[in-house]
Amino acid sequence: MLTEEMKTYAKRSVLCWLATVSEQGAPNVSPKELFVTEGDSHILIANIASPGSMRNMRHQPHVCVSFIDVFVQKGFKVLGEASIISRHDADFPERVKPLQEMAGAAFPVSSFTAIHITAVEPIIAPSYRFYPETTEQKQIAQAMQSYGVQPQTKG
Repeated sequence: MLTEEMKTYAKRSVLCWLATVSEQGAPNVSPKELFVTEGDSHILIANIASPGSMRNMRHQPHVCVSFIDVFVQKGFKVLGEASIISRHDADFPERVKPLQEMAGAAFPVSSFTAIHITAVEPIIAPSYRFYPETTEQKQIAQAMQSYGVQPQTKG
């Protein structure tokens, strides 16, 4: 399900957003800082400070994850089914490695959520649809101006 383009957008995204729903039907969206794609069919998200998300996924495993490159203003919405993997699970040591490498010593990853992907949809800023002259380069320049940042220079 995940193409190389989708994996690239995931790598370029600083955060992903995990949407869950409570037993009462209340939606919850939570930013997640440590996440990776695994193969073509999974996203792994470290459970660092996620008590609400964890509680919701135990009740209702159907979730949505969104990630976007804030400069280009494009990304993807991923629907899937979540499984919580703890250090007691046989596949934990191998699967947690890329998350723990990202976390370093800052966050011990004692569990993570493995999302088996069932559908993927693009996310695209309305400017691309309403203004055909919109390009990624124009979006990047506008975002850099809005955020007050400059491109990195080599050297």
